[in-house]
Amino acid sequence: MFKAQAICVFCTLLWMGARCGPDTLLQKLTVAIEMAHDYDAVKLKRISDLTGHPPGTSAVPGDNTGLFGYYQGLYEEYRLFQYDSAYGYAGKMLSIAYSSGNQSLITQARLQLCFILLSSGLFRETFDSLKTVVISGEPDSLKAMYYTLLGRYYFDLANYDFDGIQHSIGYDIRGTLYMDSALAYYPKNSFEYRYYRGLRDFKKNDTAEAASLFEGLLSESLPAHQLALVASTLSGIFLQQGKRVQAIDLMIRAAISDIQSSTKETFATFNLAELLYQEGDVRHAGLCIESAIDNAEFYGARQRKVQVSSILSLIENQRLSAADAQDRLLVQYAIVVTLFLLLLGALTFVIRRQNRQLRKAQQLLTESHHTQRLINEQLERTNAQLEEANKIKEEYIGYFFNLDSEFFLKLERLKRTLDQKVADRKFEDIRFIVNNIHIKQEKQELLKSFDTVFLRIFPQFVSRFNALFKPEDQVRLKENELLNIDMRIFALIRVGITDVEKIAQILEYSVNTIYAYKTRIKSKSIIPNDEFEARIIEIKSV
Repeated sequence: MFKAQAICVFCTLLWMGARCGPDTLLQKLTVAIEMAHDYDAVKLKRISDLTGHPPGTSAVPGDNTGLFGYYQGLYEEYRLFQYDSAYGYAGKMLSIAYSSGNQSLITQARLQLCFILLSSGLFRETFDSLKTVVISGEPDSLKAMYYTLLGRYYFDLANYDFDGIQHSIGYDIRGTLYMDSALAYYPKNSFEYRYYRGLRDFKKNDTAEAASLFEGLLSESLPAHQLALVASTLSGIFLQQGKRVQAIDLMIRAAISDIQSSTKETFATFNLAELLYQEGDVRHAGLCIESAIDNAEFYGARQRKVQVSSILSLIENQRLSAADAQDRLLVQYAIVVTLFLLLLGALTFVIRRQNRQLRKAQQLLTESHHTQRLINEQLERTNAQLEEANKIKEEYIGYFFNLDSEFFLKLERLKRTLDQKVADRKFEDIRFIVNNIHIKQEKQELLKSFDTVFLRIFPQFVSRFNALFKPEDQVRLKENELLNIDMRIFALIRVGITDVEKIAQILEYSVNTIYAYKTRIKSKSIIPNDEFEARIIEIKSV
């Protein structure tokens, strides 16, 4: 109900915008920013209603499609609203897909996870994840999503790393090639086909064709988010064509639509702030940049935070310059009011000095915040590693103390028995006892205990390990088998035992055998050999 109302309100606003000037649109934008919390409350209420009605258990064993669809619905609500929640539900979808063994569901969940990573600015993680997706044999809809994500990845990278010469141009060229591939799989009359075709033409500097496509889309009744996409992209085309007034109008409408649809992963308010700043409208530019900061913080978009900071300082400096200009005006008035000349002069001196101190303090504070943020991030990574190392140490220390206790108890009982047999001169009994000590069985029990403790610390190790291989090359554990020799070698590496000789000694194999196992396992992996152990180390504990 609210979605339909939002679309109607926005379409009405779009129609009214064509008949009024930018000042009226800016007033509507100001109102929309003030009401942002109300729109978000409606969004959160809709999400709350969804989470209150999870699907029932399927009567068919292993059939979790209902639960997959339920999580997908929540993912769709969060994907442009909040990164952490969307990432969590995408992970649940991926877990269900793996348990079902449905390759298309696995690919769909992984691509939706890649969308979230890209939206949050995790470019490296996005590319690494996309590299592991095998798209051949999948439906056209997944192929379209896959190539669109690659195109968006390079377009976003070009925008983030813009230098206008080498890197950004190369990224745009790659993005255009992937968009060409994506267009081959979209239905010709779909919104996605027409929008991404226009975006591709825009990146290829065919602005006339791109503008024609976007103007055609704007003439239709589009949902709020789609309308914002088209309006903001067409605004960029108009900017290239020198149509600044039309470009600003479209960007205002895109920003309003994003606010009304509670879209936090957006670039419209940031672009609008930059345009208004260039036009000298510092007040509305400051309002937009604050909204852009709130959106980036709320969603968790790292690249947006970096981009926002580039113009934030300019707007703040402009505000300070405006304050200085106001001070000079006060000085001019003070000349007229001669009785207060000295007093106003002293006040002006104090104000100017405070402004200089404020600018210096603000610069120091900004540098301090940046340094502190880097330190905090490093500390968080270090603490996580220490916490995991302590967890492994505590588990295995407890395990080996318990094992030693049992061993010495057995040894003490054996010593008493042997002493008694020697005293009774029952040598045949002694030989029988010695022959019944099964060293190999004891070793197997020791390894099984190691497997148990390891999987208690890393319960996802088997699935994450198998995810590094094609389905036909994945490890199939026997009944009652926790880990096999292939997995046990890399389990030892995961807990920090990287010396091949030490691994060979623990598992009672030769060093050459361990090397052979490692080489064979890595050769079957879907990732490069030199990255394999690093991916093993990335497997997280509980």
